[in-house]
Amino acid sequence: MSIVQLPGLSFLIEEISQSHSLSQSAVQEALREALFKGYERFRRAKETNPNHSFGEDYFTNFRVELDIDDEGFRVLALKTVVENVENPDHEIPLAEVMEVNQEARVGDEMVVDVTPEQKDFGRMAAMQTKQVLQQKLRDQQRLMIQSEFKELEGTVLQAKVQRFERQSVIMTIQSAYGRPEVEAELPRSQQINSDNYRANATFKVYLKQVREGSQRGPQLLVSRADAGLVVYLFANEVPEIEEGIVRIVAIAREANPMSRYVTARTKIAVDSLDKDVDPVGSCIGARGSRIQAVVNELKGEKIDVIRWSPDPAIYIANALSPSQIDRVELLDAEEHQAMVVVPDNQLSLAIGKDGQNVRLAARLTGWRIDIKSKSDYQKMQQEQRSDIGESVEQENPPIEEETPTPSTSEEE
Repeated sequence: MSIVQLPGLSFLIEEISQSHSLSQSAVQEALREALFKGYERFRRAKETNPNHSFGEDYFTNFRVELDIDDEGFRVLALKTVVENVENPDHEIPLAEVMEVNQEARVGDEMVVDVTPEQKDFGRMAAMQTKQVLQQKLRDQQRLMIQSEFKELEGTVLQAKVQRFERQSVIMTIQSAYGRPEVEAELPRSQQINSDNYRANATFKVYLKQVREGSQRGPQLLVSRADAGLVVYLFANEVPEIEEGIVRIVAIAREANPMSRYVTARTKIAVDSLDKDVDPVGSCIGARGSRIQAVVNELKGEKIDVIRWSPDPAIYIANALSPSQIDRVELLDAEEHQAMVVVPDNQLSLAIGKDGQNVRLAARLTGWRIDIKSKSDYQKMQQEQRSDIGESVEQENPPIEEETPTPSTSEEE
């Protein structure tokens, strides 16, 4: 069988395997596919019949074999034995086959060596092979990243700032098994304003998504603004969460407030499966040591740890921390609408700057919250009582006593 020589083939495969952190079998497969495309280019260029058509599936009966020992490759084609050949790429005449196999019959299939001559496999085909090989290697690397990081979606990884592209920060994440670092994109929407993204600075990032497909650019999409990052940091600092004694029920985070006068804030609701363990105290830690570690990682972000309650009224009151609450009225349980009454001096605290406190409380509890000061609430109550009184009077007007008409008698 003929062969197209590829001097240094085994060394080339080993070198590509190491430089791209791919297995040698993956490199060989990529090289086979690239050589196959190169042969397609060669065969199309060789065709002299202008009416000949190469359909999409035309080359499905061809395959490329690598010969590592002899450092080269061969091209083989599966052809059908026929009496009269119409398509030499797919058919072979019976008379030719009978010279080597007397038992051959029309309709049989046989593998034929169609390897081109070394000199015929020209520069254009070689260039095509090189281009396809580079693309196939990129595809293999993308598949490697997908298989490694897909299971890590929703976890937190250590990343290092590498460069900046438009408003995105391109970071690198250390891969496993000694592979080179993998690039990840931190978009502007997922950054937090308090971070200083200077070159080589390291951050903990939340892996939001492993992008699939063949698009260019980093495959990993990471975040510093996702609430999942806060959950991870607390789980890392609070052993009771890791052990399952304390659980995080809900979290609401506003990492990048719309107003520059409002700081980032998170509300996190926790509960304990052990009545003897205080979930809020566990998260705060002795002298605030545990929560301070989380705040430091988030560059000073405000964090309210509140206790979850199955009673919506208590839960809503807790969620509006740090303000004091006088009463909570559940106006519509089905629509989750509630009204909260606070002391007059607590109204601004309950609402928060730019409405942030009540907005986060609403997201945390899932209830629409209307906050009123105590004086406004009392005024509203008086107006309601007055309206009720007027309504009753209109429905039941007072009965006026009729003045008796003096009667006349015959005697008079």
